[in-house]
Amino acid sequence: MGPLKKNERNTFTRREFLGLSWGLSLLGLFAQAGVALARFLKPRIEGGGFGTEIVAGRVDEFLPGTVSHVQEGRFYISRFEDGSFLALWHSCTHLGCTVPWLEDEGRFHCPCHSSIFTPAGEVVSGPAPRPLDIFTIRIVDGDLVVNTARPIQRREFEPGQATHV
Repeated sequence: MGPLKKNERNTFTRREFLGLSWGLSLLGLFAQAGVALARFLKPRIEGGGFGTEIVAGRVDEFLPGTVSHVQEGRFYISRFEDGSFLALWHSCTHLGCTVPWLEDEGRFHCPCHSSIFTPAGEVVSGPAPRPLDIFTIRIVDGDLVVNTARPIQRREFEPGQATHV
């Protein structure tokens, strides 16, 4: 660039400034939308989160007669005295509240509307219309693999729903 001539200007007109501001604003908006979309799709792309198969742990990590929460998968592993397993979704069948396991009471107690469930997810009392939903379990090389893609609704607990070692 050489020296400025008399007719050349080195400032923006108001119209050019507003046009540039509008263009930069749109660019920023689309960049933010792209980042939000990428964060939304990231768990589906990477896998391993809720809605996929999750390794809950080793079979021998779960003692008979215990209930363990698997936070990543949003479910509980209930191991019965006979050694079988049941994966229970931690979502109440009444209105979907997260149902905590109360170790001292030996049952699930929904804090929203007081539905109470057994370690097998059966309804003891409350407005819940059916037992807690379950997920299928596979045992692969000593690991419990739980498929959280499709919860299974049930009317009652049946021993055949539990996975045996």
